[in-house]
Amino acid sequence: MAYELLTLDRRDDGVAVVTLANGKVNPLSRELLAELRQAADELAADLPGAVVITGGDRIFAAGADISQFGGPDEAAEIGPAFHDTIGAFADLPRFVIAAISGYALGGGCELALGCDYRIASEKAVFGQPEILLGIIPGGGGTQRLARVVGPSRAKEMCLTGRQVKAEEALRIGLADEVVAPEELHDRALALAADVAKGALTAQAITKRVIDAGLSTSLDEGLALERDGFVEVFRTDDSQIGVKSFLEHGPGKAEFTGS
Repeated sequence: MAYELLTLDRRDDGVAVVTLANGKVNPLSRELLAELRQAADELAADLPGAVVITGGDRIFAAGADISQFGGPDEAAEIGPAFHDTIGAFADLPRFVIAAISGYALGGGCELALGCDYRIASEKAVFGQPEILLGIIPGGGGTQRLARVVGPSRAKEMCLTGRQVKAEEALRIGLADEVVAPEELHDRALALAADVAKGALTAQAITKRVIDAGLSTSLDEGLALERDGFVEVFRTDDSQIGVKSFLEHGPGKAEFTGS
């Protein structure tokens, strides 16, 4: 599929790389959101081993295209478009990594929050500055941010519009790793490649159970885990992994992904 505002590269190591390419600041316009949704659908139809989402060196994504804002009617379209697109990547049964160089603000921060793991450059800056426009985050920021950094910190960030640099982002859990700018993409690709050669069906079950358990009680989450634990033993990789461990020790299994 041809894209104008992003690139989708499938590498030989099983990693798919989605790179935002909508001008210098990568605004998440309706058009870019539509292309991102198409890319998510393409990945879901032919799953890679892992996914990396990245943007420009100076700006990961600066947020929604404010020129497309209007009144309540436009908001009623833009919010669902963000939720649908980011949710499509979050729902992929694969490890989705955000590689963040520079600014990830507003919708850019929300896109990063929709990923499973965030690797940030030392120059990365996060924020939900919508309040400075007299509005609120509409792409999942009020919900995903609170689940990642806790409600108090999420309220402080969303109510002040304060930007958070990489070191603080790591400390509060908004970033999972911080690396030198020149190491960012190599680190993200290396982690993705390592995951991509693993037990992919087991990974998908693990991600599903963790995500579903976050919105329920502990007892219900443990029930989901029990069901997933039984389900995973129906996979070929479970047999390969157990057999390899018994014969050769840990970490030497060659999984098929099934």
